[in-house]
Amino acid sequence: MIDPVVLVIGTADTKADEILFMKQCIEDQGASAMIMDVGVLGDPSFGVEISKHMVAEAARSTNQGIIDLGDENLAMAKTAEGACELTRTLYEDGKIDAMIALGGTMGTDLALDVASVLPLGVPKVLVSTVAFSPLLPPERMAPDLMMILWAGGLYGLNSICKSSLSQACGAAIGAARAVVKPQKERPVIGITSLGKTSLKYMVHLKPELEKRGFEVAIFHTTGMGGRAMESLAAQSKLACVMDFSLIEVSNHKNGSVVSAGADRLEAAGQAGIPQIVAPGGGTLIDLQAWADVGPEHQGRDFHAHNRLIACVLMEPEEKREVAKTIATKLAKAKGPVKFIMPLGGIDEWDKEGGPFNDPDGLAAFAEEIKNNIKLPVELIELTAHINDKLFAEKALSILDQWIEDGILYVN
Repeated sequence: MIDPVVLVIGTADTKADEILFMKQCIEDQGASAMIMDVGVLGDPSFGVEISKHMVAEAARSTNQGIIDLGDENLAMAKTAEGACELTRTLYEDGKIDAMIALGGTMGTDLALDVASVLPLGVPKVLVSTVAFSPLLPPERMAPDLMMILWAGGLYGLNSICKSSLSQACGAAIGAARAVVKPQKERPVIGITSLGKTSLKYMVHLKPELEKRGFEVAIFHTTGMGGRAMESLAAQSKLACVMDFSLIEVSNHKNGSVVSAGADRLEAAGQAGIPQIVAPGGGTLIDLQAWADVGPEHQGRDFHAHNRLIACVLMEPEEKREVAKTIATKLAKAKGPVKFIMPLGGIDEWDKEGGPFNDPDGLAAFAEEIKNNIKLPVELIELTAHINDKLFAEKALSILDQWIEDGILYVN
């Protein structure tokens, strides 16, 4: 059991009571609080370890320089630069074990940036008036960010907001004491998938990859799963990516709220990580099962997976547009990419007799993939369904060749 140091981030001029309450909560649990003031206009009424002037200096500015920007959005973005730089340095120097931030939309905006500079496994807690709100873009959320609603606490302390603040402090401390941080004993392969009722290749792939000496992390592509993999790929934490579920790409292209962000399918390529890609689920659009179907989706084949998520089938032209989008993203990759196109189908529901069986639409999608995937991305057309064992075996054969060629290494 360690006595962690928790970095507390907030505007000390306007949130003095709250920050001091959090400091007391942290110290009462045997930990230490290090306060970072990210205020701009006012001065705190108590001592802080990291002043707004230090934050401004880390952003290569001064507090007055930030004020002179004359715009609250620009001022907070500049302050976030300094807060990120200082937080990264504090962690790398071993001076903090966790972070907690509080704020409304302004403080949340800054906190999302700060949390993203800390590695996976460093506890990150956000107390926010917009926790879990659709205002928060998925591409800005750290994969292990914890959030709690700052209920009833916009202006001053009360028993309701004390409950939120104290829970958040306890979460940060408990996580810092309990976390088992990712180890680097084996190279990690990231696989994307949906649940086994739709995509099943990981059942065969996982044990085979582990036999080869890899650790396997499977990401559920329902928005934040794909976001987590993108984040880890951007940090070069993955040795290889098997990106076989691209429904988040089709979702974003078609305006679904089940999105992993505009840059989905790009981070691994930008990092030069070898990628084997297939379009699992890529001709579907996810919807909120509990909401009314919008007019643009009326009359389409509809499947409710549960009371949370449902999906509809894309029209042939929409499938063609998604295929073009996939090809455009992969063309930017700086590392090797193999694209497997299973001509027999790309999710369990598009099999003959399934709710989304659409041979003509699948053929249109495959044709557009063939027309748009260009070298150095290599297209492999496979006469099989994505859930057939043959598909998994083809992916493994590509991986084995990369190992033989020295593109991938196993410890």
